[in-house]
Amino acid sequence: MLTNDEMVCQLGLNIAHYRRLRKMTQEELADAVGMSRAFLGHIEAPNMVVSFSLYTVFDIARALNIEPKLLFEFHEEGKDSAKLNRE
Repeated sequence: MLTNDEMVCQLGLNIAHYRRLRKMTQEELADAVGMSRAFLGHIEAPNMVVSFSLYTVFDIARALNIEPKLLFEFHEEGKDSAKLNRE
């Protein structure tokens, strides 16, 4: 099972994945959600663990036009890459 930090990292990577699928920049998504581009960059960065609320996750999912549950699909094989990216 993934640790909490690993799940937060994967959540950020999932946000970045769906943002890229929607061909949105960090700036565009951040503006749509009402946060700074820098904070979104911290959320998406695999080497950083930042706290953010479920409300923020819901807002991001809404801006990406996806169900929030998609952002919570974690995969064990990503565990090692998330760990390597933080080191």
